[in-house]
Amino acid sequence: MAGNSFGNIFRITTWGESHGKALGVVADGVPAGLALCEEDIQSFLDRRKPGQSDISTPRKEADQVEILSGVFEGKTTGTSLSMLVRNTSQQSRDYSQIADCYRPGHADYTYDEKYSFRDYRGGGRSSGRETIGRVAGGAIASKILKEMGIDVYAYTTAIGPVRIDPANFDKAAILRNPTAMPDNAANERALACLKTARENSDSMGGVMECIVTGLPVGVGDPVFEKLDANLAKAVMSIGAVKAVEVGDGVHVSESLGSENNDAFFADETGVHKATNHSGGTLGGLSDGAPVVIRAYVKPTPSIFQMQHTVNRDGENTEITIKGRHDPIIVPRAVVVMEAMTAMTVLDALLLNMTARLDRIVEFYRD
Repeated sequence: MAGNSFGNIFRITTWGESHGKALGVVADGVPAGLALCEEDIQSFLDRRKPGQSDISTPRKEADQVEILSGVFEGKTTGTSLSMLVRNTSQQSRDYSQIADCYRPGHADYTYDEKYSFRDYRGGGRSSGRETIGRVAGGAIASKILKEMGIDVYAYTTAIGPVRIDPANFDKAAILRNPTAMPDNAANERALACLKTARENSDSMGGVMECIVTGLPVGVGDPVFEKLDANLAKAVMSIGAVKAVEVGDGVHVSESLGSENNDAFFADETGVHKATNHSGGTLGGLSDGAPVVIRAYVKPTPSIFQMQHTVNRDGENTEITIKGRHDPIIVPRAVVVMEAMTAMTVLDALLLNMTARLDRIVEFYRD
């Protein structure tokens, strides 16, 4: 299987399956001298692990990370950094019924067509547990970015019909609320909607948003390696994400040029934008304003209702899915979006170091 690696200079390769012995990641391009311990990674993994609320799967996993290489005496060595998380709560028998038929909304059919073989236990590599490696890599990237004064944070903006009110934005509530919403009132309404969906053996989708602040001007490349294009690819690679927007997104099609253009102004601190309809990028390069990226997530496809499908012999049949599944993916995917954004931004910053001769000469002369 190709396509398990992400990034150029800061590069991760994830491995493992939902019901295998373990999952993990190898991170290359981590600079030497970064203070790093397992607790730095664990705080991110704890945000995506299952079994923490009524709106996540009851599967209980500690998701305890082990750093196997790349750290010595509390600091990174500059060599490959390998991390592992062991699976401890697999119930593969729950998936025996789908060994020969395809779950609607899942990758079962497409995997069979591509490989003529698939790991049907929890979806194998297409399971949400694959994101453990991404989150671990993103934790490292986020820590490096903080050294540069760059902050990356993501949150839920909508669950089904319930949307947050920007006037009620409380950043601290993101980690406090089970929905990852920064609006306490919206969190309560969303929980009520999710309770109803669960009682009806159904699921819901939602919207996530990620903000990057402190990013200098000029990060990215103007043609095929645009910052916003690479962010869109990174976020779109997260399972269940079906659409991505930057800045005003689809609403720019409704605007006039005079409304959509962000006016510039200068003061004693430099050049700024009066608005941020562009979402922090112009021509594929960061423009100094906060980068704003949004992702639209489909409802969890594993629902406890009878559904029509076909089996591997092409015969029509019906299926009622068993197992332990989230009624909504969004709250646990928020940290995955944050991780993918952080890794994309860090990789772009590292690539950007070679953009100007004067800075290369200055670096090596010093």
